Amino acid sequence: MLRRRCVQHPALLYIRYNMKHESRIVDAFPSPCYVMEEVKLRENLELISCVARESGAEIILALKAFALWRSFPIFKEYIRHTTVSSLYEARLSAEEFGDYTHTYSPAYDEATFGEILKYSGHVTMNSLSQLVRFMPYLKGVDHSVSLGLRINPEYSEIETELYNPCAPGSRFGVLAKDLPDELPAGLDGFHFHCLCENDAPSLVKVLENVESRFGKWLPHLKWLNMGGGHLMTRQGYHLDLLIDTLRQFRQRHPNLQLFLEPGSAFLWGTGYLQSNVMDIVENNGIKTAILNVSFTCHMPDCLEMPYYPTVRGAETIPEDTCENSVAETPYLYRLGGNSCLSGDYMGFWKFDHELRVGDTVIFEDMIHYTTVKTNMFNGVSHPSIALLRADRSKVLMRQFGYEDYRDRMC
Repeated sequence: MLRRRCVQHPALLYIRYNMKHESRIVDAFPSPCYVMEEVKLRENLELISCVARESGAEIILALKAFALWRSFPIFKEYIRHTTVSSLYEARLSAEEFGDYTHTYSPAYDEATFGEILKYSGHVTMNSLSQLVRFMPYLKGVDHSVSLGLRINPEYSEIETELYNPCAPGSRFGVLAKDLPDELPAGLDGFHFHCLCENDAPSLVKVLENVESRFGKWLPHLKWLNMGGGHLMTRQGYHLDLLIDTLRQFRQRHPNLQLFLEPGSAFLWGTGYLQSNVMDIVENNGIKTAILNVSFTCHMPDCLEMPYYPTVRGAETIPEDTCENSVAETPYLYRLGGNSCLSGDYMGFWKFDHELRVGDTVIFEDMIHYTTVKTNMFNGVSHPSIALLRADRSKVLMRQFGYEDYRDRMC
């Protein structure tokens, strides 16, 4: 199988590890704490780099999903570039990842666009008006910057509208009917983003729409960025179909360099959020374990998507199956956050033992779209950030305190 062929044995991987700005080694992780596991991260990176080699596409890291720069030296062993959506992301990429980044923003402004160009090798505009407005800026740049335009194929299989960039009335990308027959001089590429943790068959359908709607312009371009949402590291993902699809597309369009920029795929299943029980409260037979983490502060996608995260050692129980038997089901709990938001809870989970104050509760797969989205609502601190290295040593990369909260509030 391709997955087995692409991933080396984990025991052989850690010898290449050399992290910049390494923090102190600790005996145990503090709580709460995001813990990234090096072995699992390298397995994903091995697979992604293998897909890139076999497909001929370049796969780059989207900082919107993950921007823990202290771990970038690991990523740089496998990939060359990142993709960003703001000046701060672009500068962080330049300083800590190196080389020029791929940049896209829904809108640029004159105050920051010149500095964004300093860090960018590719810049994508969201609209024709922004393209016309900012194209002259490229003449004053001392390195090559390739200019792109985001398109909207008007097709997506994303079910949650909050995450669907192709929803009716979307502010993202130009529709085919609004493009001129002849593209503006100096435009090198198209960019689209239509997926969110989807499988390869969804990409096949998207590309059918891209070629159907935008096919007449593709021969005049140098590259095509297929955006993110390609969850190729998830078990069951159709890797062979992805590679075959990209190969066949390149055969049909040999003039195009292909880019994929997933975020979740790089970090899928690479770590967890460790928490502890602070209290157990009961109301009308419903027991809630209040934790020292917060869904709204530390796991916002759980509430936004929404989805139930996997809790280690516990069984997720759908609410509609236990509404009438909550009090009678042993070891059944809601899990509540430690903010004052009434909806800062989820449930239910069935444990194999009674939860007590001080018990550890671990949320699996909590590395992507967490540390980049955490907030300090209510003065709730960020969890610490740590790395479990391949040799099982523990590296504490960052802890947060009052000064971090104070600096954000001024």
